[in-house]
Amino acid sequence: MRTLENINAEWWQVKLNNIGEVVEDYEDIAQCLQIILTTPKGQDPHRPEFGSDIWKYIDYPVSEAIPNIIKEAINAITLWEPRVDIKSIKAEVDGSNVILKIDWSIKDTGEINRTEIRL
Repeated sequence: MRTLENINAEWWQVKLNNIGEVVEDYEDIAQCLQIILTTPKGQDPHRPEFGSDIWKYIDYPVSEAIPNIIKEAINAITLWEPRVDIKSIKAEVDGSNVILKIDWSIKDTGEINRTEIRL
């Protein structure tokens, strides 16, 4: 468990829903992606354009929603997470949820990682 007392990374932030814990490096980026994609634009009063418009497609038919959700995810990540290059985004429907599988690489190293985000 990483805490504020033992941070060893350049990239870090407080871990969501875990008081006193932090995420570092790749986990930090994965958490940033989750925050970006699950924050509707207009919800951050200091950055009203922060987030994504994925929520606009919640009631669309799946065949229309998925391509629009992927487009919105690409736009939001490209704008708000400058540390990564998106390699691919795939979407799966699981009951009433959409799971985004995002393959991304760190711009400096090219190392590929995957983050899954349940919407």
